[in-house]
Amino acid sequence: MTGAVLKLILRRYLIAGLLVWLPIIATVLVIQFILNMLDHLVPRAIRPDVLLGVHIPYLGALLALLLVLATGLLVTNIIGRGLVRAWEDVLNRIPFVRAVYGGVKSFSTTILSNSGNSFKKVLLIEYPRAGCWSVGFQTASDVRLPGASDLEPMVCVFIPTTPNPTSGFIVLVPRSQAIELDMNPDAAMKLIVTLGVVMPPPPPAGLPPVSAAAPAAIR
Repeated sequence: MTGAVLKLILRRYLIAGLLVWLPIIATVLVIQFILNMLDHLVPRAIRPDVLLGVHIPYLGALLALLLVLATGLLVTNIIGRGLVRAWEDVLNRIPFVRAVYGGVKSFSTTILSNSGNSFKKVLLIEYPRAGCWSVGFQTASDVRLPGASDLEPMVCVFIPTTPNPTSGFIVLVPRSQAIELDMNPDAAMKLIVTLGVVMPPPPPAGLPPVSAAAPAAIR
């Protein structure tokens, strides 16, 4: 066996091993980071390692889960809903806070609820210039802005940045210029996170390419 062949075999096995371990290590590190962050959010006065000298791993995650469950139990009854409304009335009286709180609440309600079409449709739009296409997620449809009632109804599209999809920007495009892709959000997110390395499977033979297909109707 020549050195070149041996080098090729070793490279093949190395890449195959990395493809297995890199996603596992990245997932473990992200989860570990979140759990450690939750542990640091636990007040020092109630930490078992401070009071009893006993370390309880992932106590922050456990307390966060119990807090969320207790809050959900509280707000599902009349008294809890009244307390939440009173708290929101206080926040809505503070100029800057009400904008942040209202935006985050609307976003959370849209994402966590099963209603609506936000982030359920993957769109292809011609951006940032003609002939250059970007993949994004529809966040709102039939958008009509004040003062622009004469324009064609638009869709709001969130275009994530790569490889960090938690940031990005939004664009408003006419519905007739947005192409709805036959792609689920998970596949689109993999494409964005991997810098386009992981591409969705090609369409079946016989279908026209995207550039030749008429834009799908966005509802």
